[in-house]
Amino acid sequence: MRLKPFAAVLVLTAAATLSAQMPMQRPGGMGGMNMGPQVAPGTVLDPAKSMDFAVSQLETLWTNAAKAMPADKYGFAPSAAIFVPGQATKYEGVRTFAQLCTHTIQANYRYFGAVGGIKPEVDVAAIGKLTSKEDILKAFAETFAFAHKAVANVTPANAFESVRGMQTRATTFAGAIAHAEDEYGQAVEYLRMNAIIPPASQAREM
Repeated sequence: MRLKPFAAVLVLTAAATLSAQMPMQRPGGMGGMNMGPQVAPGTVLDPAKSMDFAVSQLETLWTNAAKAMPADKYGFAPSAAIFVPGQATKYEGVRTFAQLCTHTIQANYRYFGAVGGIKPEVDVAAIGKLTSKEDILKAFAETFAFAHKAVANVTPANAFESVRGMQTRATTFAGAIAHAEDEYGQAVEYLRMNAIIPPASQAREM
């Protein structure tokens, strides 16, 4: 059982990375995200519960960002036209906002499926063809429901079992969070290019 502390540290690190991107909770619980129950440093946590909390944080980030983008901007992608004349740019083939979303949703299924040892009951390939805000928000809800189901299967005993080569459930979970955060960072830029303050930043900027 010596793996327990290491599993907790890895999962807490992923959750802390997410928390750093969110507005801190203010007194009375207003103006910020719920950071969860207070836990004394050094407490060994159930990895499934800690992972589930991190998934919830990620779900809030992405769902709110996807809701904030107007439906008629889901086809938006950066282009040379937004830069000053003569500036060297190459934006051919850059993903639209909708494609950023669907790519993230598809990757979530791959990563979290490996974490929990389960398979999605949806056509993951078909998700890449979604373009409407309504359909993509529905797909986000489904992929995060899948993620919550997957991390519930992680235990102190299996957190560091290999799922592929040197990748374990715990390290694959860390990869899932890192990838989704990377894509979220790009989505934030898309929002700002359209003069939209990302919901996670509104408490600080408004």
